[in-house]
This record gives sequence, structure tokens and C-alpha cells, in this order.
Amino acid sequence: MGISNDSKNDRLTQLKAFDDTKSGVKGLIDAAAGGPVDVPEIFIRRPDELAEDLELTRTSLRVPAIDLNGVNDMVGSSRREKIVEEVRHASEKWGFFQVVNHGIPMKVLEEMMKGVREFNEQDVEMKKGYYSRDPDRMVKFNTNYDFYMSTAANWRDSLLVDMTSSYDLDPQDLPSVCRDSTVDYLSHLKKVVDTLFELLSEALGLEPDHLKRLECEKGRTLACHYYPACPNPDQTLGINKHTDASFITILLQDEVGGLEVLHRNQWADVEYIPGALVVNIGDLLQIVSNDKFKSVIHRATGNATQTRMSVACFFHGVSSTPKIYGPIEEVVMRGSPPVFREFTVKDYMKKFYSRGLDEKSGLNHVRI
Repeated sequence: MGISNDSKNDRLTQLKAFDDTKSGVKGLIDAAAGGPVDVPEIFIRRPDELAEDLELTRTSLRVPAIDLNGVNDMVGSSRREKIVEEVRHASEKWGFFQVVNHGIPMKVLEEMMKGVREFNEQDVEMKKGYYSRDPDRMVKFNTNYDFYMSTAANWRDSLLVDMTSSYDLDPQDLPSVCRDSTVDYLSHLKKVVDTLFELLSEALGLEPDHLKRLECEKGRTLACHYYPACPNPDQTLGINKHTDASFITILLQDEVGGLEVLHRNQWADVEYIPGALVVNIGDLLQIVSNDKFKSVIHRATGNATQTRMSVACFFHGVSSTPKIYGPIEEVVMRGSPPVFREFTVKDYMKKFYSRGLDEKSGLNHVRI
């Protein structure tokens, strides 16, 4: 059944009214002043989407957790080979894994999450200066990048730091309340990223520096998500089901949970492990691995009583120049013919952001 023009216009009016407050979802909580929160209709999912959820079952299987202790042993050592094999299995079968003993101190992780909370829970007037939908603005705060495209808005506010064009970040561009913690976290994260791309290269049977030579770690976007407690979590989502337009995404999540991965057509929880980082394979790595590694559908559900927070760092590769990516020749030579066309990150990202966040993978645009 189609949606009437009157309904579309009414929805657009509601979206604009919400957006014009520049207060985000947290603003709805604040406006309730401790009383019951009315969830606006723009956040309520359609009946057909809710019905689809009932068709999918849940699994007790858990996303693999990989201990990186000993990862700096010599390439080819038994300990490192074991880690590489675990990364290979998780990347092929799950598209997700968690890493522990990655080297980032717990204090750094805690301060990063504290900064996200303090930014979102400070006086709303302080946040409004960052509220924007300008794609060229490096640091911005808003509710959903696809707010005007999605069938239902997600119950989530985000502070976004776009470093796709420049790897360097001027700390003064960041909100003061989370400036130091963000800079410190990103500094520590760099070594972890280098290690992960080495392991992923080796898992593909390549030299450790292969993916780094492709500059897969360049072009970053940091998304600090804040999901207020939602009185109707069964009718809303924190993030719609989707795959990531990245080579890899590294996620820091809090103890509230809610991240789910679609594994063998069943939803699997990504359990909270203190101090762990969640790593997921993105579309771009599935392409260059020629379908060997999998970018899988995932989503975030809401919580009726607790606020959830997470910090995702997406690594997109080079988009500021027309660098061509495609299935890696050495991988293709040992397996199937290329199943994807060559592409530029800029074109891939343009297609990704031209539609709402959903389960329709951008891989279809480049699949042969």
C-alpha cells in the first residue's frame, strides 16, 4: 500500500519540527522532566517491519572473542599463527569478532565513554552549536544522518567526527567536554588498527603490510552514539539493520548491550566484555577479499530503562583521491575469478549516503 502525499507531508513537518529543536532524542527526555516520555510517531517502525522481526529467531551462539596477547610475536610463530587463524575463521564465518588484551588501557576506554556521556548530558545550549547536517562540517552532532530518508527515525543521537578527507584532527575542533578523552583514545587506537590490518592481511595469505599498503586505514569517521532509555523499545530501534561501508569498523560499547549480528538468519547478541573492542568486517574488505571475508547485517536495539552508549570508528580508505580498489590479485589467483568490479571509495560512499540506512548492501552496486 502506498503512502499518501498528505501522510508524507505530515511526516516531513514532524521531522522538521523535531530537527529544528537541535536538541536530539535526549531533548525529548529532558522535556519530560522526569515524567513519562511520549515517543513521537516518526520513531515508530512500520507494522510490516515489526512483523518481519517476528520471523527471525535468536541464537545463543556468541560472536568470537580473540585474545591478542602474544600478537607481537614474530610472524610465523605458533602463537601468532593461532591468532591469525582465529581472525580468519571469524572474518569468514561471522564478519564480527571481539578483541581483548589489545593494549589500550582500561582508563583510556573509560574516559572515552565518560566523555560521550558528558557531551550528551551537558546543557542543551552547549550542544546546539554543534547540531548540523552539513556534510562538509568535520565535527557535528545530530540525530541520524538519514533522518529524512528512513521510514522510521532511530532512537539515537550522535557526535560525528569526519576524518575521511584528512587523517589529522585539530583537537580544538572537538567539544571541550570530550576533547582530551577523544584525542587520547584515537591515539591509542592507531596501534590496534595497524595490528588488525596486519592480522587480516595474513589471514588472506598476504604479507602483513599488504592492506596497509592499500591505505585501508586512511579515512576515518568517529561516531559517538548515545541511546537514551526508550519507553517503547519493541517499536523502535537504536540503529536499523545494515552493513558498514568501511574496510573495518572498531566499536567500543558499554555494559548495557543491544548490538545484534545476523548469523545464519538468527540474531546473535554481541555480549559486553569489559575492556574489549568489537571489530566488524565492512563492505570494502569483503570486496577486496573477493568475498572471502563477510560484511554482515547488524543492528542496535533499545533499552526501556537504561541509556546505552557506543563509540564506532569506521576506516574507509582513501576517498580524497581517485584511488582504485578492487579484489586483490593475489587472493583472486588462489581462488575464484573476481566477483566484484573495481571502484573508488568516493563513489561507493556517495551511493551509501544517498539512501537510508538499511539492510540493502551497497555490495550489489559493484558485484559482477
